[in-house]
Formats: sequence, structure tokens, C-alpha cells
Amino acid sequence: MKKIGANLTFQVLLAITLGILVGTFVPGFAPQAKLISQGFINLITMLIAPIVFLTIVLGIAHMGDMKKVGRVGGKALLYFEIVSTLAIAIGLVVANVLKPGVGVPAADGDVAKIQSYTQQGESIDWTEFFFHIIPKNIFESFTKGDILQILFFAILFGYGLNKMGAEGASVLRGMDKVSKVFFNIMKIVMRLAPVGAFGGMAYSVGTYGLHTLLPMAKLMGSVYLTCFLFIFVVLNGICRYYKFSLWSYLKFIRQEILIVLGTSSSESVLPSMMQKMEAIGCKKSVVGLVIPTGYSFNLDGTAIYLSMAVIFLAQVFHVPLDLGQQLTILAVLMVTSKGAAGVTGSGFIVLASTLTALKIMPVEHIAILLGVDRFMSEARAITNMIGNGIATIVVAKSEDEFDESKYQLAIQPARIEQAEEDII
Repeated sequence: MKKIGANLTFQVLLAITLGILVGTFVPGFAPQAKLISQGFINLITMLIAPIVFLTIVLGIAHMGDMKKVGRVGGKALLYFEIVSTLAIAIGLVVANVLKPGVGVPAADGDVAKIQSYTQQGESIDWTEFFFHIIPKNIFESFTKGDILQILFFAILFGYGLNKMGAEGASVLRGMDKVSKVFFNIMKIVMRLAPVGAFGGMAYSVGTYGLHTLLPMAKLMGSVYLTCFLFIFVVLNGICRYYKFSLWSYLKFIRQEILIVLGTSSSESVLPSMMQKMEAIGCKKSVVGLVIPTGYSFNLDGTAIYLSMAVIFLAQVFHVPLDLGQQLTILAVLMVTSKGAAGVTGSGFIVLASTLTALKIMPVEHIAILLGVDRFMSEARAITNMIGNGIATIVVAKSEDEFDESKYQLAIQPARIEQAEEDII
């Protein structure tokens, strides 16, 4: 019993349950719960920029062949585009089959609350978004935690260090030691994961209440079902093709899944996912490139939600969409979904920018989703995280940068528990 109580996975699951109970019976605690959850996420965010930078630099510097770096990045982006486009298409198909918006009253929702999201969505310049990857001040990028800019700079820094050859050895050793310091800090922070999960769940339930789920139950069920099908059909098919077990992989990252469930943020496990992907057999160089890039370009769960949300709103407000218009939605979402992790309030802002580009209905219609969006964010975040891990293994295997013996050892039950202990 003592061993179970000391297990972080069990602690997080218990914290989520307590969070639901507190949110239901003590809704007045929601503001304090939000501070608790945000405090934990801030602790993780504090570590993301330096860990991503150091991991990428060390990986590239050790890789040696810069052509291989370009090949890994190219394969990752191609994989991201194919799989996320497939996610959008599946979301559109399921929404058309299940029709979650049919019969839902066309209430206006709280337009005042949504106004800031719609204004930001209308003002997004997607050309500027992609050129924004190039930082004008790298110190500002670290301060803001802009992952794409840090990724860009880290690749250049790693290239420069790689070209130094033997002269750069002392710098590499120093950076390797600093990297270990940050991962040790992460072990301390991860001990607070149950507290963060409790706060996140208590805030969600206490703020919006379980009663808000009833009118939108069909939409929520459809999104969760689609994410489930995407993981266990599409991603499972990819796993089988590349000869590794989805179920073993999910068991290996079960701790991260529960933390994301509680905090509704996939960023809360970004550092530990990088460590887990190395532990399961992927080389550091591949992990450093694929995981951070995936957090902006491989958002399968977000892509599913956005596609289903557009069809849902069209059904609620009786906006007929023919095949051509739905193909246009797919094309627009292929672009807009890539910005979902690059802006604050991502879900609503990207949805607003999508509707602005499509011009099929007033953007303010998304206000009716405000009350349930938080309850669907768990499905989005978990699917995003699972998809990024699988993408890392796929790219690593395609580049022969995957240690099969390390993988077989890692998926043993005893080693899974050991990996969880190593994180904390």
C-alpha cells in the first residue's frame, strides 16, 4: 500500500478525483484552484526554454552530419503535415456522420467574453506567423518562451558548435552538465504534479460546472470518440507499420497522460516527454528536433477539435456546407491549425481566424462553445502529446536512430515503473 501511495501516477489520479469533488461541491474555490494550476504550469514553463535549447544543441553537435539534421527535420515536417491533415479529415467525416450540432438550441452565448478572442483571430497574419520563427532578439525569445524561435536559434547554435570540431569539446561538456542540472530541477518540479492536476480539475469543474456539459454532451462525446478512434486506429496503424506497440508506448507514458488530463496542458509534460522518448530508445538528436517542433506543427487533437467545431457551429446555426466548402475548410485548417500553440488562448483564437477566413458565419457564434471548451481541452492535449511521441519514434526509426534493445527493455513493467521514478 505504501508503494502505491508513493507512486506518482496514483497520486495524480487521486488528485484529479479530488479536484472534481472540490470543483463540484466547493465551486467558490475555483479562483484559488486556478492559481495552483497556473503555478505548476509556470514551474514547468520556466524549464522548457533552456531544456529545449540544450537538448537540440547537444543533439545536433553530436550528430556530426548536418545533412542528417536537415533530413530529420524534413521528415518530421512531412509526417506532421500528412498526419494532421488526416486528423482534420477524420474530424470532418465524424462530425458529418454523428451531427453533434443538430437539435442544439442556437443560443448566442457570452459574446462579451469571446470578443477578445475574435479580435485576435481576425488580426492574425499567417505569413507573419511563419516569418516570426526568426527571432530579432534571442534573449526576448527565451523570456517569452517562444519555442519556435528558440528551436531556430538552437539549430544555428548547434551547427556553429558542430563546425568547431575538437575546439568545441569543452563547450559541449559544459552544456551537457548544465542540461543535467535542469533535468534534476525538473525532477523536483514533477513531484508537484498531483497539486497541479488537482488545481486544474477543481478550476474547470468549479468555474463551468458539470451542468454546462449537458447541452453540449453530444459534441463532447463526438470529440472524445474521434480522438479515441484516431489514436487506436490511425496512430495504432502507424505503430504497427513501424513495428512497435501502441499499448506498450501508452503504458510507458501513462504518468504524462494523467498529468495532461489534470492540467489540460500538453506543455506541462514537454520536458518529461523528451526524457521519456530518449529512455524508450530514440536518440537525443531526433528527440530534440521532433518534440519541440511537434508542439507547433503536429497538433492532431487540436486539428480534430477545430474541424468538428466548425461543422458543429454550421449545424447549430443551420449553415449548409457542400462538399466543396468542406474541402475548403480542410485546406484552411491545414494552415490555421499550425498556429494553435503559438498564440495565447489558442483554441478560440485559431477557430476565430478560421471562421474569419472562411466567411461562412459570424465569428461571434463560437461564444456558445465557451463553457465546454475547457472540458474538451484534455482530449486535445492528450492526443497532441501521444501523437508527438509517436512521431518521434517514427522519425527515429526511419533514420536508424532508434535503439531496439533499449526499447524492448524500457517497455518491461518493472522498467516502466523505474522510468517514472527516474522522472521524479
